[in-house]
Amino acid sequence: MIQRDSRPPGVISRIVELFITSKLSILFIIFAMAMGAAAVLMTPREEEPQIVVPLADVYVNAPGASAEEVEKLVATPLERLLWQIDGVEYVYSVSRRDMAIVTVRFYVGEDRERSLVKLYNKISMNMDQAPPLVQSWLIRPMEIDDVPIVNLTLYSEKYDDHELRRIGEEILSRLAGVPDISRTYIVGGRSREVRVALSPDRMAGLGVSMLDVWRALQGTDAAVTAGSFNRSNRSVSVTSDSFVASARHVADLVVSTHGGRPVYLRDIAKVTDGPEEPTAHTRFGFSNAAVQAGSLKGMTHDLPAVTLALAKKRGTNAVRVADEILIKMDELKKTVIPDGVEVVVTRNYGETAQFKVNDLLGSLVFAILTVVGLLAFTLGWREALVVALAVPLSFSLALFVNYTFGFTINRVTLFALILSLGLVVDDPITNVDNIQRHIRMGLRNPLSATLHAVQEVLPPVIMSTLAIIISFVPLFFITGMMGPYMAPMAANVPLTVSFSTVCALTVVPWFSYLLLRRSAPASGQQDPSGADNDVTPQWVKRGYRLVVGPFLDSGLKRFLLYAAVFFLLVLSMALALFRYVPMKMLPFDNKNEFQIVIDMPEGTPLEETSRVVQEFEQYLRQVPEVTNLISYTGTASPMDFNGMVRHYYLRQGGHVADIRLNLAVRERRKQQSHVIMLRLRKDLEAIASRYGANIKLVEMPPGPPVIATVVAEIYGSPDHAYGDLIEAGKTVQGIMETEPFVVDIDDTSETPRDRIDFVLDKEKAAFHGVSTAMIAQTLKTALSGGKPATVHRHGERRPLPVKIILPRDKRSGIVALTQIPVKGNDGSMIPLGELGTFVKVAEDQPIYHKNLERVVYVFGEMAGRAPAEAILDMQKRMDDQPLPRGLRTEWAGEGEWKITLRVFRDMGISYLAALMGIYTLLVIQMNSFFMPLLIMASVPLTLIGIMPGFWLLNLLLADPVGGFDNPIFFTATSMIGMIALGGIVIRNSLVLIEFVNGAVKEGVALRNAILESGAIRMRPILLTAATTALGAWPITLDPIFSGLAWALIFGLFASTLFTLIIVPVAFYALQRKLYESNNSL
Repeated sequence: MIQRDSRPPGVISRIVELFITSKLSILFIIFAMAMGAAAVLMTPREEEPQIVVPLADVYVNAPGASAEEVEKLVATPLERLLWQIDGVEYVYSVSRRDMAIVTVRFYVGEDRERSLVKLYNKISMNMDQAPPLVQSWLIRPMEIDDVPIVNLTLYSEKYDDHELRRIGEEILSRLAGVPDISRTYIVGGRSREVRVALSPDRMAGLGVSMLDVWRALQGTDAAVTAGSFNRSNRSVSVTSDSFVASARHVADLVVSTHGGRPVYLRDIAKVTDGPEEPTAHTRFGFSNAAVQAGSLKGMTHDLPAVTLALAKKRGTNAVRVADEILIKMDELKKTVIPDGVEVVVTRNYGETAQFKVNDLLGSLVFAILTVVGLLAFTLGWREALVVALAVPLSFSLALFVNYTFGFTINRVTLFALILSLGLVVDDPITNVDNIQRHIRMGLRNPLSATLHAVQEVLPPVIMSTLAIIISFVPLFFITGMMGPYMAPMAANVPLTVSFSTVCALTVVPWFSYLLLRRSAPASGQQDPSGADNDVTPQWVKRGYRLVVGPFLDSGLKRFLLYAAVFFLLVLSMALALFRYVPMKMLPFDNKNEFQIVIDMPEGTPLEETSRVVQEFEQYLRQVPEVTNLISYTGTASPMDFNGMVRHYYLRQGGHVADIRLNLAVRERRKQQSHVIMLRLRKDLEAIASRYGANIKLVEMPPGPPVIATVVAEIYGSPDHAYGDLIEAGKTVQGIMETEPFVVDIDDTSETPRDRIDFVLDKEKAAFHGVSTAMIAQTLKTALSGGKPATVHRHGERRPLPVKIILPRDKRSGIVALTQIPVKGNDGSMIPLGELGTFVKVAEDQPIYHKNLERVVYVFGEMAGRAPAEAILDMQKRMDDQPLPRGLRTEWAGEGEWKITLRVFRDMGISYLAALMGIYTLLVIQMNSFFMPLLIMASVPLTLIGIMPGFWLLNLLLADPVGGFDNPIFFTATSMIGMIALGGIVIRNSLVLIEFVNGAVKEGVALRNAILESGAIRMRPILLTAATTALGAWPITLDPIFSGLAWALIFGLFASTLFTLIIVPVAFYALQRKLYESNNSL
């Protein structure tokens, strides 16, 4: 006879009873919601998780040294030193004529300050080893917080680029005062300078050399505070300010004497105060669609522009900093910015972060309301309210712990919450369903029924929670850049599930008891067996018995069932193996921007590159999704995280260009940014081919950036010349060019070209008393200019240099250069041509190193195809056509393939350990070695639903675009969905088996216990599947995590059938003989 007021034994039951009978639950709710609200308000927001990668470039100048000399004497010794530093993962270098750039990259997560201190110490300790040809060093650290979060572009029809730059410099100095601003800089426009354009003929006639002019200007750029003297009981300071203060002062400077008369600088040069010679062109333009939509008359042509780039301090809120910058900018529009100058925001990562966070928060709220609505329809409104309370409590506590651990609110954090929604609701559903069943049975009073209901499902709930935690914790052990990216997922899913279990033991029983206690049957009306008050409908029991019963009664049917499952599993894996389901590390994002990187052949002048860029601009203005575009010719655009890793910020020279395009917001365009790029690709490639340009269509990756999607590294033995590596690189490049859908192919070699080398006749030079150093400085000053002095003008924001240089027509040919006068030791003027000859020699190729080895990189991108497929096919072709002996190709050194292999390696090792932990827990719980294996088979068996689902998606929705496939990829996020599904199946299977064992202990036959328990558990299992699917539905619209959503939705079909059919049938097959033997005893 069941005692109506009996209490189950155990500490947990006492805790549950304490929360039901006291005010602790109300206090718990108040504190949890308050902590959640505080976390949402205080936690910094950003679009992506912060990835800390300490990185520094070391610039070494070695004037006159060849590339090979720089490599052997400068780069290689420096690389060896940096390679010795603890925590360094990679050391890269590029050696060119006159200089080397050595990049040191520490392991992800290394402390930035400690890493930089170690770097500075190592270089400082070994400065004495620097060869004499090294003249200067510069160490420039780079990190993600150096990436500008706001770009403001100034353009005008009234002012030229020089005037815009001066306006921009003033604005930038004012904006630098905004709190939490770090690095600021300006891109584009010509700076102000006082140019001294020397006349070689006048210099020769008046006996003045360039070095005379240099020394005269250098000597006048001096001032001193000499001291002070005392007079009339006062101290008077004495100074000498001999600076030049204007261009007129420069022109009036005496540089020499001739015939007893002074020679003024104005006598031998034209002195002007104005913009410097153009070394870059920066233009801004609206698209035709934007002009028509905004009535921007006359704005279809490109206008001169400058861009102000502003970064934030580490750990600050990107949304708040960006808003404060724009508020300050609005103030400056009224005071500093003149009429005729327009300002447009061309980058605002604060706004995109806020939009993404708000969008995902909205999706989360929508998912919760949908789930609650479904539960209200199926369980009842009281039961739905219980779940509606438990979910926000779990999320609030998880967000607060997030804040205390230093995580930010970003897209990965919020996707982790949406993913965990299906896991979080499972505990409350399991509890409230069982509480409802026990109370309606009427065998005990409501309080006792609630306690017994919680006690009944407590062991499997706790065990499954531990299993889910163990499943997701391995994400913490992913190394490389994907580690910090996945860390919010690894933290938040276990946190929310843990807090959900806490709620299931505290608030859920209290609220369920509060709402459901009146639904108990009146005293004396209940059947002691509970049969009259069974809450499971008879049609459910009959249907379940009809489906599962035959498999319990027939061994042949069980065998056929197992064979069918195995066949479907093999078929599902074959879909991936035979490439019917394309696989990729991470999919493409749907950004409002993308970039076109243009490389003309080295040696192309700025004007020609600018003309080619204008052709691209003219085409891009016709694209309806484009709102505006900014082109940077001869210089790099303000970098993003992708550009930081790819070192785009080092791009300089007349042959390089960037075009940054801003697209209409997602709601105003039908296609995603990646689809737009596929659509435009062939037209852009046709323009590039027409002008001999190499282009790369670059979109910001959703996760860690890589140097390129496909990267082949060619290494050689030390006895191979670097030219052999370049030739091998050309061979690999040819293989890439013939591989389908491999695009944007390039390598690190430069276009072969000549340079003009002045060969000094040292005998003649010695006869005239002219040194090699004098010739070198004269040539450099004539062609590149020199800045020996500064004009000290009041109110200037930037130094105003005095630049001496030859006029362009006097330095644009060998004949003109031979006429440059050089002064001999007797004061005579000798034309440069008499002291040597100009000859053509081949320009040095840059020499690249990686981790102390010579290397040539070959880059490629993928358009409409999985990178792994292309790389595996190209590797096979390379095996059939190997490189010459001593050369090798490495495909997993850089690029997406490297990250893919590393992530799957780390996840594989970690999950082996996790599976062992889960297996151990299940063995302890179930006291069996075989049943845990059955339950754990749920994880791979979810492929039966997932892989066919992705194949169907590609069949129905993956339409080609612009001649390229546009597949829907199975990604790493899809794998995470599969792991979450495994957690759901483990939980449902544990609870089901626990119910079966409980029924058997009460004397029910094994067959009937399985059929009864399966029917009882069908509703909560189906509800869990439905709520998980509904919670995941909003994510299907997100380009990054849609793979996760589809994996959950498709996998739920297989996992639900697995739980309700395969687990009971297999359990019966394993336990039948044991049960029969026990009964016979």
